[in-house]
Amino acid sequence: MYEIILTNKAVKDLEYIDTQEKQKIADKLRQYAHDPKHYARKLIHSRLGNYRFRVGDYRVIFDIEGDQLVILRIGLRKDIYK
Repeated sequence: MYEIILTNKAVKDLEYIDTQEKQKIADKLRQYAHDPKHYARKLIHSRLGNYRFRVGDYRVIFDIEGDQLVILRIGLRKDIYK
């Protein structure tokens, strides 16, 4: 299982998400941490990060560094790439 690390920007992104959605995202991250590449999609442009998860209407942008899942950004699908 990969260790989940949140960057300061990801923590700040979570402040703007309601509690119920935060819980959904946290549950999915725990589930995906067992085998992240199975659930992830590789990003074409790695400006934000290398991989993404879809959790409902949200995207979780992340990188894999060794045995760590580094969460870079969390946001609505329509806004995350702007």
